[in-house]
Amino acid sequence: MRHLLSLREFSGEEIRKIIDASLILKQARRISKKLELLEGENVALIFEKPSTRTRASFTVAAAELGAHPVYYRRDELQLVRGEPIKDIARVLSRYHSLIAARVYRHSTLIEMARYSSVPVVNLLSDLYHPLQALADYMTIMEKRGRLRGVKIAFIGDGRDNVFNSLAIAGAKLGAEVRVAAPPGYQPDPRLLGEAYDAVRVYEEPCEAVKGADVIYTDVFVSMGQESERDKRLRDFLPKYQVNRRLLDCVGGEDFIVMHCLPAHRGEEITDDVLESRYSVVFDQAENRLHTAKAVLLYLLRGILPQDSIIAGTREL
Repeated sequence: MRHLLSLREFSGEEIRKIIDASLILKQARRISKKLELLEGENVALIFEKPSTRTRASFTVAAAELGAHPVYYRRDELQLVRGEPIKDIARVLSRYHSLIAARVYRHSTLIEMARYSSVPVVNLLSDLYHPLQALADYMTIMEKRGRLRGVKIAFIGDGRDNVFNSLAIAGAKLGAEVRVAAPPGYQPDPRLLGEAYDAVRVYEEPCEAVKGADVIYTDVFVSMGQESERDKRLRDFLPKYQVNRRLLDCVGGEDFIVMHCLPAHRGEEITDDVLESRYSVVFDQAENRLHTAKAVLLYLLRGILPQDSIIAGTREL
């Protein structure tokens, strides 16, 4: 049994194989949306936080693979009345084949995984967003044709949950991950582990994006940080905004712009950049579906691209 909590627990080879499987599954979906590879399985989806892409992609992924997704809001569980996480994990894992949870605190997922008898998947926590990183690297593979040596410049909060998972996966895949962040927002080695030594840290965004293949940004104010909004906007704006002036620093035209969405247009990224020919954000969002399928298959069936059941989807 495997859990997916941060991607630190997965090898580079495993991550690459999940991405390869996602690409195959995307091709297969163009011919048939139904692959009954998880028929009879039940998947619990727990959401403490609101969600658009994560909820939609994981729900549709489970359904199209033949599994039955069951959605639980925080206020629909006994969490709101003080039932321990360990009790909920032990109960739900008696009913479900897998528990996927979007939580406020990463410690909640760690406790779930400790007591669950089925795989636990991180749908987003305050520290990591591994499913987003998998979709990001799938998109980079589609658009750039390679992962090893690809130069990714993340502009914004270097302690952002999306950046943490992007950096962890990038180090394992051989990508060159850069981050431009103001003092106080630079990467935390405790969260990145071995990946920390592979990250290149800048204060000047223009320096970070020179020669980059990918320019990436995320919101400056994440869920749960609303009380810090005014300070964060002062710290990040206007210097760390992805705009046309910053794109001029790249030194060429052969790059893509990525954002995990939702975007606060006019804050971390301007509307004209988000809607430009460089932007791949909606392909990136679509790929959340295909990587969710690959994760479900890997955790519940141990299936990777070389396995006949996945390879057979090429013939659909």
